[in-house]
Amino acid sequence: MKALITGGAGFIGYHLAKELLDNGYEVVLADNFSRGVEDKFLKDLEKDVRITFFTIDLMCQENVTKLGDDYDYIFHFAAIIGVQNVLNHAYDVLEKNVRLLFNLIELGHMQKHLNRFVFASTSEIYAGTLRYYQMEIPTPETTPLTITPLDNPRTSYMLSKIYGEAVMNQSGLPFTIIRPHNFYGPRMGMSHVIPELLRKAFEAKNGEKLEVFSVDHCRTFCYISDAVKMIRLLAESDKTLGEAYNVGNQQPEVSILKVAEMILEITEKKLFIDVKPATTGSPSRRCPKMSKVENCIGYSGQINLKDGIKKTYSWYKKNVFEGSEVSAK
Repeated sequence: MKALITGGAGFIGYHLAKELLDNGYEVVLADNFSRGVEDKFLKDLEKDVRITFFTIDLMCQENVTKLGDDYDYIFHFAAIIGVQNVLNHAYDVLEKNVRLLFNLIELGHMQKHLNRFVFASTSEIYAGTLRYYQMEIPTPETTPLTITPLDNPRTSYMLSKIYGEAVMNQSGLPFTIIRPHNFYGPRMGMSHVIPELLRKAFEAKNGEKLEVFSVDHCRTFCYISDAVKMIRLLAESDKTLGEAYNVGNQQPEVSILKVAEMILEITEKKLFIDVKPATTGSPSRRCPKMSKVENCIGYSGQINLKDGIKKTYSWYKKNVFEGSEVSAK
């Protein structure tokens, strides 16, 4: 089997490539390094003879066409993501995320034996429904979608992904849509709550404060090795053709305050939690209903939150906090 992963230098792309290699795939990674980094881990991955890496601008249709016509699977993760990137470049999010998808759909139509086109949507698509209605939590994939105000820059990302889901449904390709929910783990960059709090705790001295925002907001988290296994199994299943799936964990749903307390325990730091306001636009709850996935592929997350944070801290401490590796943007 041969798979293409766009955004292949990024957090999910890198770990998915390892998962596919472990299961006998040949893998092509494509990225322009606008967010991902070429650290030693990516360089080591590239040494595998089954890996091909293209540094490529996927906004150019001619470049995309040159990627070839012999893929069994296309995993499309390339997009402008990250809250700060979205807030600073809302127009680019709307334009480029959609153009990227159209370019990859054209590539999909070129394929001689495409089994599945996997489109990475987002859990953010539920934010408007949570804000305006009594949304069911845990949240099923059948939840009606409502957008947040159009003049809100953060809406641009949600809207690009809702539009992307609509496009996939009309594309004529064999597709599966995934809606990631709070993945975490090694090599994810610093602009996420778990590595950000780990860094703050690591750098602080005992007796100092640990600033924590949105303390009463609740999330369920999914360790990256569980996430990419779910993605692979969903892509390979005949049952998932033309369907959308939450990818994450249904439980435990924990507050950001609880996450901060767990991080203090793991880092063995005696710090005082300094409660800060909620981050603007951050949903108060995010918890996916996972029965559709479990019934389909018979798999749920295996790494519990405490063990996952320990693994994440160990990696960041060695490679970023005390090491010299560059973190993803």
